[in-house]
Amino acid sequence: MKKITLLLAGLLLFGWGSKAQSDADTAWKAGGDASLMFSQASFTNWAAGGENTLTFTGFINLYAKYEKGKSKWDNLLVLAFGQTKTGEKEFRKSEDKIDFSSSYGLKAADKWYYTILFNFKSQFAPGYKYHDDVDTLDKEKVSGFLAPAYTSIGLGMEYNPVDYISFYLSPVTARWVIVNDQDLANAGDFGVDPAEYDDQGNMIKEGKRVKPQSGASFRFLFAKDIFKNVNFQTKLELFSDYHNIPQNIDVNWNTMIYMTINKWLSASFSLQMAYDHDTPIVDKDGNVGPRTQVKQLFGVGLTYKISN
Repeated sequence: MKKITLLLAGLLLFGWGSKAQSDADTAWKAGGDASLMFSQASFTNWAAGGENTLTFTGFINLYAKYEKGKSKWDNLLVLAFGQTKTGEKEFRKSEDKIDFSSSYGLKAADKWYYTILFNFKSQFAPGYKYHDDVDTLDKEKVSGFLAPAYTSIGLGMEYNPVDYISFYLSPVTARWVIVNDQDLANAGDFGVDPAEYDDQGNMIKEGKRVKPQSGASFRFLFAKDIFKNVNFQTKLELFSDYHNIPQNIDVNWNTMIYMTINKWLSASFSLQMAYDHDTPIVDKDGNVGPRTQVKQLFGVGLTYKISN
């Protein structure tokens, strides 16, 4: 895992470092933004009732792009982390994301590229399922750093009709599902092979921490200022495992609307929808099975833009 972390850092540093070494070389474009969003509610002697809440969420979006001749290389890093405190309960995680992608393309024809795409997704901190809203000690760990993590590399074709739209299709994609927590791996969480037990309940084989997959992948990207001071971004990712019911397609769809109020203030709305047939969800009635997962966030706060 250290090698993966070093690779991510190295790719980004190479992008920004190369640009710094040759400011006159306009082939490089780099930039991004960082923001800290807040929301808060406080009640004192409020007859209608209510609970004090405090939420903060930080976002960092960085990019480094190179295009010259027939070659182009795009690097994008998205980081997010947020916590919420309600009443007397402890702070609980409300957002957590590490998403890095790097694609290298060689022009095949007008607006078409032979492309290699690398992607890594994970999170920073442990996530918990709280069984009792009163006793914050009654919680179950359900995720952690590199548990899960998804890393993939694929070879395919990319179509760029305009600079803010991209279609990528790969019939040859290798993906690894990583669960770097033995307890979660033993339970078979996120689709890895679970631990094996004998008739007396003794573990005879630990669960596997890595599940390799091979299949086809698709990615659609759109990022554009749709109105003055309003930026709209959406990314749809699909993956089909050739060796495990290929018609059960994994879906990850992220949408972000970013609104600039002035130089330092902004508002944002994000929506993420995901579906993974290998990740069972327990509904409010106790039924277990794969389900569509939805997460949405809205916030107003401070922002800082990084541009070349």
